[in-house]
Amino acid sequence: MKFKHELVELFRLKATKSNGKRFYETPEGDRYPSVTTVTGLLSREAIQAWRLRVGEEEANKITKAATTRGTKVHKLAEMYLRNELVLQSSLFEEELPVIGEMFNQLVGELDKSVGTVKAIEAPLYSNVLKVGGTVDLVAEWDGVLSVIDFKTSSKPKRVDWIDAYFMQCAAYAMMWEERTGMPISQVVIAIAVANHAPQVFFGKPDDYIEQFKDLRAKFDIID
Repeated sequence: MKFKHELVELFRLKATKSNGKRFYETPEGDRYPSVTTVTGLLSREAIQAWRLRVGEEEANKITKAATTRGTKVHKLAEMYLRNELVLQSSLFEEELPVIGEMFNQLVGELDKSVGTVKAIEAPLYSNVLKVGGTVDLVAEWDGVLSVIDFKTSSKPKRVDWIDAYFMQCAAYAMMWEERTGMPISQVVIAIAVANHAPQVFFGKPDDYIEQFKDLRAKFDIID
């Protein structure tokens, strides 16, 4: 499928890392934490407990595998949305079956629902929220301009498990409107699940943005 592009030009941000946290430098010279660094506060204690339970070596192995899988599926989705042919077998390597399957899950959803594309892997920041980040996709989804975020998972999710995803997308929606003047009324979480059908969740930015603001304030206190 060939996607229609009306891409919005956005200022490229410089990303840096400090103590495991990602920050973005804005054109005005401000330094803001990434959206995912902020939402990471929600799972910090749970992740620490999990690492203690399974052991550092096993935790590192699982984390590396999940990160690699997510990165490759995201890259394939980006290339597909840019209307570029995907012929790079090096993106798969020995994980070809599961990565190919998860990518194809997303392809089915994208072909069915995505209309005009406004941004792909685009840098955003907000002087109101004081955060920066990179949005996966801003496009029409079933005719509604949406922030769309891709996730990968080894097992299906329940909607009450993914508040952090919704907060992340609500922040991107506010950042997008601040940068472009285009309001976003819908966020879409598209999850490719290993050995399972894909999951697509919908939400409204207004239902989650206040929770994100509270978390952003907490970040300043803790970090």
